[in-house]
Amino acid sequence: MLKAILILPFNVLILCPALILYFCRFNLIKPALSFAFLGMLFFFILGFTLLVWTIRLFHATGKGSLAPWNPIEKLVITGPYAYVRNPMLLGVFSILFGEVLCFQSFALLVYTLVFILINAIYFPLSEEKGLFKRYGNDYLEYKRNVPRFLPRFTPYHKK
Repeated sequence: MLKAILILPFNVLILCPALILYFCRFNLIKPALSFAFLGMLFFFILGFTLLVWTIRLFHATGKGSLAPWNPIEKLVITGPYAYVRNPMLLGVFSILFGEVLCFQSFALLVYTLVFILINAIYFPLSEEKGLFKRYGNDYLEYKRNVPRFLPRFTPYHKK
């Protein structure tokens, strides 16, 4: 589990942004820019909360991890998964937007938008097909009732 956390989110949230910032111009945010600073804090707290919550659900409920080499055994549809199909990814997006605000970097914004676009293409073309193969009609029912990225207002409950 620790290996998956270190490899996957670490590369997306720390290593790639650090390399981008190393090679591109950026300005570290000043707390005096209250709107941007509060936005940064909001995105970091939201993203970190979603990441921790979903990783714990994968481990406790799904009996697996976020890593492809240790997939979950049971479809997780509780917690934030009752509102949106990809809350872990929303947590990553949120942290990336927090980094954009923190470092005031256009290059980091482009990286974030490209990362979101790649995932918006990858999930329906690959990930969701694998989930259907693993969980069958349970996943199809869940998919019909829970949006991919924009959360629903009320939690989904399996019928």
